Amino acid sequence: MSNPTKIGVGLLGLGVVGSGVAQVLREAAERIEAAIGRPVVLEGVLVRDRAKYRDHPVSSALIATEAGEILNNPNVDIVVEVIGGQQPALDYILEAMTLGKHVATANKEVMARHGPDVLAHAREKGVHVRFEASVASGTPIIGPLLRDLTANEFVAINGIINGTTNYILTKMAREGVDFADALREAQELGYAEADPTNDIEGVDAAYKLAILSTLAFQSRVRDTDVYKEGIGRLKARDFQYANELGYNIKLLAMARKDDGYVQARVHPVFVPSDVPLAKVDGVLNAIEIETDLAGRVLFHGQGAGSLPTASALVADVIDIARSVVGGVPPTIPTRLDSNLPVRPMLDLETKYYLRIDVVDRAGVLAQIATVLGDLQISIDSVIQQGTDEEAKTAELVITTHRAGEAAMQDAIRLLEELEVVREVGNVVRVEEWG
Repeated sequence: MSNPTKIGVGLLGLGVVGSGVAQVLREAAERIEAAIGRPVVLEGVLVRDRAKYRDHPVSSALIATEAGEILNNPNVDIVVEVIGGQQPALDYILEAMTLGKHVATANKEVMARHGPDVLAHAREKGVHVRFEASVASGTPIIGPLLRDLTANEFVAINGIINGTTNYILTKMAREGVDFADALREAQELGYAEADPTNDIEGVDAAYKLAILSTLAFQSRVRDTDVYKEGIGRLKARDFQYANELGYNIKLLAMARKDDGYVQARVHPVFVPSDVPLAKVDGVLNAIEIETDLAGRVLFHGQGAGSLPTASALVADVIDIARSVVGGVPPTIPTRLDSNLPVRPMLDLETKYYLRIDVVDRAGVLAQIATVLGDLQISIDSVIQQGTDEEAKTAELVITTHRAGEAAMQDAIRLLEELEVVREVGNVVRVEEWG
């Protein structure tokens, strides 16, 4: 520790989250000092453009535009990284550790793609690293996985871990609006970025699921191992049909260890309406962990925003500072003891919902049933909706019993080749909770 009377913090980034961290360190200083036994002092802040922060509450004397001013500052004990993205964030994190600094980060992309390497580097350099804020923001989940539930064997993870998409889906379900309108409102309210691709295509959730899966199953799971499917094909009527069938639609991040394999996927799901995850609305997050001893445990709370994320980051700072003050040597939170292969998405077995636009004439259902039956896909229910007398078309809503993903993908291709099928409007997987 550079100064035995205080803990110095260097902040990399002063955007929405960085400003929240600075605010909490300033306004909760007495509470933080009481928790640690030493004051925590902000010693420097890295920004790109000094002029942009001329009127910021952070003192101009602390503002730096070169990372070295923070990383080489002898008064900085803990580096808090909130600039986001892979680079230069990864280089800054590794350099800070090399220089003997402890690190708290909210960077989901770095931890998803390089987490095991970051942990190994921290172990080598003898420093603490914490990353609670990288998943679900203000909702604690990393700590429980690494500490509170370590007596358990983890079986599965099911979560709503992207607040932007959950807001959009909630809007579509409650008000019957289509995707484009719900997205536009989310952008106007600041819940969605101007370029929302990472959120609506499941990329953000895949980063977070990779982190959780790696920790829970103690096997490296990369974001590229996670199957991703976004929410852009969902229509307002899909939510209407889901409700009639007793389901809600959520973008779920799901991972399961089974038979020596890990499968991880992010995609829209029909969730039974009486399941807790189905009732998580708006920008909230929720993660259900299934274990052998504790059963199913649900974590529910704020998943984004300046102060919720700052809550997790400052908690990590306090955790590190307590260890430093108490002389507790760094213990890297997990080791990857196994190298489980990733099960391909085509091996999945689940139920399915299909919305198909067809020509309204006799024998159509028989042709569709033949295609499905030949692929061992058994129909559970059929509802005919939305007959257009003038166009002589109708909409069929079909649900299936459990079937193989590979068979369903073949079925979609064959159905689209049928003369009587105008369009396979949507296919959504249906999950059941035991």
